[in-house]
Amino acid sequence: MATTSQQHYTAADIDGSVAVLIPCYNEAVTIAKVVDDFKRELPNATIYVYDNNSTDNTAQIAREHGAVVRHESRQGKGNVVRQMVRDIDADYYLMVDGDDTYPAESAVDLLMPLVNDEADMSVGDRLSNGSYGKENNRAFHGMGNNLVRWLIKVIYGFSFTDVMTGYRAFNEVFAKTMPVIRSGFEIETELSIHAVDKRWRIAQIPIQYRDRPEGSFSKLSTFSDGWKVLKCIGSLFKDYRPMTLFGIVGLILVIIGLCVGIPVIAEFNVTRLVPRLPSALLAVAIVFCGLMSFVCGLILDTNVKNNRKSYEIQVTRAYEIYGKTINAKKQDK
Repeated sequence: MATTSQQHYTAADIDGSVAVLIPCYNEAVTIAKVVDDFKRELPNATIYVYDNNSTDNTAQIAREHGAVVRHESRQGKGNVVRQMVRDIDADYYLMVDGDDTYPAESAVDLLMPLVNDEADMSVGDRLSNGSYGKENNRAFHGMGNNLVRWLIKVIYGFSFTDVMTGYRAFNEVFAKTMPVIRSGFEIETELSIHAVDKRWRIAQIPIQYRDRPEGSFSKLSTFSDGWKVLKCIGSLFKDYRPMTLFGIVGLILVIIGLCVGIPVIAEFNVTRLVPRLPSALLAVAIVFCGLMSFVCGLILDTNVKNNRKSYEIQVTRAYEIYGKTINAKKQDK
């Protein structure tokens, strides 16, 4: 269930270690301010900047401003995030872009639902207050976000206010058990669908979005990256909801086959002849493919359910490993 933060908190209310994850590619214009802002808002957090083959001095600037700088040679945001959660151990993770579009002032608001054990992942919602539409004038970005939100609502039954936001926080169990398969900007969509499918608790926190400052340029391609996101949704639909997908395909094929075959059957009932043999064979073939689609859906659905059971066991073990420290702290309070 989506929730929003109501009470005002400060960094002193955060009980546990925090890692701020900043994937970066050519963000020399903004990275100093981003690191400084998060050091100010979260003075006890460790700021990690992962440089993804930048050709400018992003890494040097980040290091000079007190960030822990590491390098990831595999290009793509998904590759960087995957390595970050593998490398870094913390009670809570705050993931943010290095382009200074997300306010550090909202960091505590995103973290507190995790600290209060009200959510496993929180997302910075740029859309509900209209700040994204006001600041971002790039064509089709808002329309693409709305399309992705609608598809996730239809397919997975969860209504994200902002599914493409790069400002997120998650606890250690979520971080250490989330499968990061995508290599690029589809990572936000993948994390969102994973959280919904595995029934993680999600909090949606309104934030004030600001557009990039002058001299900073987006690496996101509206059409090519948008197409990758749509392919990601389709692929995850197949992986997470195979019975629904193959059931729909099977139903469509059966209906088409019946539409082709019913006139042949009607004519046979009258004349006891099958003059349109090719149509009869085509109808049988299409209906057979539809039935095979149903069977594939049933087999894959059984496999998915078994994988979910295995994942639940994996999460339980992760709670035993990573959850002990935080749970002990909460019991002592």
